[in-house]
Parts: sequence; structure tokens; C-alpha cells
Amino acid sequence: MKRFVLLLMMAAFLLTQNLNARTGADYTPGATAFSVETNEDAQQVKLRIYKDGLGGKPVKTINMKRAQAGGTLWQTTVKGDLKGKFYTFDVKYNGKFYGECPGVWATAVGVNGKRGAIVDMSGTNPQGWQTDRRPVIPAKDLILYEMHHRDFSIDESSGIEHKGKFLALTEPRAIEHLKALGVNAVHILPSFDYASVDETRLDEPQYNWGYDPVNYNVPEGGYSTDPYKPEVRINEFKQMVQALHKAGIKVILDVVYNHTWNIDGSNFQRTRPDYYYRKNADGSYSNGSGCGNETASEREGMRQFMIESVKYWVEEYHIDGFRFDLMGVHDVETMNAIRAAVPNDIFIYGEGWSAGSCAYSGELAMKANINKMPGIAAFSDEMRDALRGPWDSNSKAAFLGGVKGNEESIKFGIVGAIQHPGVDYSQVNYSKAPYALEPTQMIAYVSCHDDMCLVDRLKASVKGITVDELIRLDLMAQTVVLTSQGVPFLLSGEEMLRDKKGVHNSYESPDSINHLDWDNLECYPQVMEYYKGLIAMRKAHPAFHMGSADMVRRNLDFLPTQNCLVAYHINGRNVPGEQWGDIYVAFNAHKRARTIEIPEGTYTVVCRNIKCDQAGLTVVKGGKVTIPAQSAIILHN
Repeated sequence: MKRFVLLLMMAAFLLTQNLNARTGADYTPGATAFSVETNEDAQQVKLRIYKDGLGGKPVKTINMKRAQAGGTLWQTTVKGDLKGKFYTFDVKYNGKFYGECPGVWATAVGVNGKRGAIVDMSGTNPQGWQTDRRPVIPAKDLILYEMHHRDFSIDESSGIEHKGKFLALTEPRAIEHLKALGVNAVHILPSFDYASVDETRLDEPQYNWGYDPVNYNVPEGGYSTDPYKPEVRINEFKQMVQALHKAGIKVILDVVYNHTWNIDGSNFQRTRPDYYYRKNADGSYSNGSGCGNETASEREGMRQFMIESVKYWVEEYHIDGFRFDLMGVHDVETMNAIRAAVPNDIFIYGEGWSAGSCAYSGELAMKANINKMPGIAAFSDEMRDALRGPWDSNSKAAFLGGVKGNEESIKFGIVGAIQHPGVDYSQVNYSKAPYALEPTQMIAYVSCHDDMCLVDRLKASVKGITVDELIRLDLMAQTVVLTSQGVPFLLSGEEMLRDKKGVHNSYESPDSINHLDWDNLECYPQVMEYYKGLIAMRKAHPAFHMGSADMVRRNLDFLPTQNCLVAYHINGRNVPGEQWGDIYVAFNAHKRARTIEIPEGTYTVVCRNIKCDQAGLTVVKGGKVTIPAQSAIILHN
């Protein structure tokens, strides 16, 4: 009997903890329970029920009550079927109401996210949703493809009907392209409800990347076919996930917990003033995000919000992974708690830096601390900038432009930022020591949504570059990325030789800058074919994604480094599942052919002269092997 009572007490405690973590509206046909968390000094909380998501007067106003005396949780239950209605909370401090909002835990909202929506979430599931399963793809086998919903499908050349919408990624044209390319994880830019696109004016051109969060746990209405109907955006997001899963493609969600779009108007501030934000010693708001504020992940309420939010996207939307914007703003303990709270197959990575100094004295989730966060990865700006040039200058070239001195930084990226005897860490550009415990903790890339895309960067940094030279350097760069032992990451449209007219920061540029031109697939077919061949080769050969630091150290060794030439050897015989024996990979950034020396024997060339085919292109003898100008070579025996 005592044991039974103890179990009941534990269950009650866990229920309370979950309710504290996920407040908002809990709907049943007979009644809806509302709850909101406030600071201890809150004086009053008003709940208002509305007929519509925007405009009109409340049909009911209720004074909420504290769940317990002196507590921070306020609750009320409204009897009757409220499905289809909308609600707001308004919290009073120091004699002043801070303004209506849906609270921090709305899971459905009206147009522009001003009011929470009361919905039956089970009614938002597409047909077959109960059998939807996340694809089983280990981290070492992932090939990430970063995309913005509008960029990907908005152009007429895409041939996609639902342009700029979640549903674009359910259409055969989109699915077939992704499958043909060979990527197996789509990283979608922020897809939660954000501030900078007015959902009441979707007939007008509007653009933003979406790094201005409003409602963290609701899909963005601008990507739905009807933002006025709360269930539509939820259902269409799920349809998108379901279609990608059926194609064997994981869905990675870009999350922005490090800041809110503003302070005074945010749901955080209107419910718990100053609780969720860090402040400097002088009382001013810290700005490690570079966006005017930064959240305080180390505080219990913010940490629990992040954990529960991530869990919610996994449970309700079957999300496969998360990319953390400015992960370096968050503390290490919180990131480890998030890692522990979700299944092991959920892939977590982020930017291992901040955009400014943070008002926090503990350990932050920077690159240097990745070794303290097992199972979490960070982007390698070492590899990125060693290839294309430094982040603080668009016009400065690096390895791709024939600039020597970047070889060790590229080798750092090739091994996946782990400890390796073949890398001289004193010569690595940003990190003078390895930071990854395993190669899957490093994201290998050369360009992403922000900063110049690869084509634009090459045009800006390599004087007098020709189209032929541009293609050769583009393909060589991606060969470095896709043969890295880290997790490779591609910006959508790079397979189409995408450019953004030289715009460095296109977060609010028009479609004419950001769109993908699908006609480029016909204009530059050799680019797509190379990408396809290279991705297929990586997927088929475990030597390029060993997944273990010990295996990389045992089986990968570097040939003597030359200026603007990096070459290495993999002993495929010791890699489980690998059918190739000795594998040699070399990158030559010179404008003339160079040579490397390998042991005598007969070798099959699978990559050379902007062609890639794992079945073989030609056969060469060992000894001195020629690497064509500005290109890569891969051969094996």
C-alpha cells in the first residue's frame, strides 16, 4: 500500500512538472484547461477568449488563480467545447498589465501569432501519420542539405506548384530532385512562427530567413496555404515531414532559442519580465546574439523550456534533429541536458560561437567546449575559411584561390577536428587544438545561408575567374567537404551553381537574389552530375565516413604537404564494409598540374577532371601521379 501511495505521489509530481514545463491550453471536448507561468510577484492574470485570431472583442474574460499560494503557476478551466476559439494571457505587475500574448507555450496560433488557438491536435494529423517513422541513418552517414522554403521552390523554373510553402516538399519534383542528388537530411531554416513576415499580406512579396522568433512551438503561417486557420499550418508541416520520411530523408529543424525578435513585445517578457534574459552588471540587456538580447539558458525556466520545446518537436512533428543558431550563447549544461532528453538518433549540432560577448561566467557551448558535449556537433569555420577565405573579408582568397598556408586547416577538417598525428595544430587558422571527441562532432562545409554563397565568394576573391575555373574550384571545394570524416553540409542550390548576385547577407533580399534557378541544371549539367557521383561514392564507401576517431587515426595518413596541395591515404582494408584497398585523395589548388608520389601498382581513378564515377574513369600506374590544375583526384587499388 505504501509503495502504491508513493507511486501516486511520484506521478502527481511528474504531472505537475510537465504542466509547469508546457503551459498553455489543454483541450478536451468537455473543457479546456489553461495555465501560464509567471514571476513570483505577478499580481493578476487575465485569460481572454476570442472568436477570431485577429480583431474583435473577447467573448469571455476570466481571472486566473494561482495553483498554490505564492506559486508561479496560474490556472483555470473553462467548461464547454472551445475548439476553434482563440485566447490570450495578460499578466499584471506593479499595477500594470504587460500586454496580451499567447504565453510561451502556445502550440497553435492565429494569424501572425498574436493569439493562441484552441485545437484538437489529433485532428491535425495527415492520413498515415501514426505509421510515420524517422529514417534510420547514423550520424556518420548523414549528408545535410540546408534550405529555405521560399528559396527552394519560389522560381517558375522549379516547376513546383506550392511555391514557398511546406507543401512544396511533398511534391514529386522536389522529392525526386533530393533523392537524385543523394542527400539524406534536409536542414530547413527557421520554420517556427516568426515576426518579420506579415501573414495577412502574403499576396505581397516578403522575405526573411526567420531568425526572429515569436512562437517557438508553432509552424510559421507564411509557409502554409492558409495562416488564418491554425490547423492548416500544423497539418501541412506534418505532410512535409511525412513525405520526406517516405523518401528516406531526415528533417532537421533550425532552432533559435538564443534570442527573441524583441524584448518588450515578446511572449517571454510579457509573462515573466526579465526572467528569460541575461543582463550586464549595469542592468542593460546583454547582446551575445547581436540581435538586441540574449536568453539565459542557465536559468531553470529557460533551460526547461528549451528541453521541452525540443522534445515537443520530436514527439508531435517527428523531427529528426536540430541545428542550434548561435549555440555559443547557450551554456554547456543546458545543451547536455537537451542531448540527454531526446533519443540518441536525434542529431544535434550548431554554431559553436556567439555574435558578441555574453553576460555569463560559466561554460558556454562554444567550439572549444564540444569535447564536453558528447553527441553534439559544431560547424568547422576552420575548414570553411581555409578553403574560401576569411569571414571578415569577401575579397580575400584562400586555398581555392591559390593562397598557401591553409593546408593544415584543411587537414584539420579532413580528419573531423579530432586529435590526429598528421595535423600541425599550431598552423590551424582558428583552433590550435582539436575540439571533437569523434569526427561526427564536426560539420564540414564551405558555405551556408548567411555570408556569400560559394559561387559569389569565388567570383569576389579569385580575380578574372572564368566559368570553367569557377566550376573546377566549386567542385574541388565540395570534394573536400564530401570526403571529410566530419558530417558534410551543403547549401541548397550549390548543385545548380547557385549565386546570390554577390549579396553577402540576403536575409531580407527579394526573390530575385535568393531564388534557386532550376534552369541551371540544364545549363551546367556537369555540376549536378559531379555532386551526384561524389555523394553516391561517399555513401557507398565507409572509408569516407568511418565515424570513429580511433579508426580515423589508424587508417588515414597524410602525404607530404605541398603549398596549395593536400593529399592523404586511407587504408580501406581495415575499414569494415570497405571494398577498396588503398585509397588516395588529393586536392591541387594551383593553376597548373602537380604530382604526388604513391606506391607502385595499378590504380582505378574514380574522380578527376571534374568527373566523378565510383565505377571508374581510367586506370593509372603508381609512382608519380599527376593531379590536374585546380581540381581533385581520387584513386584506389
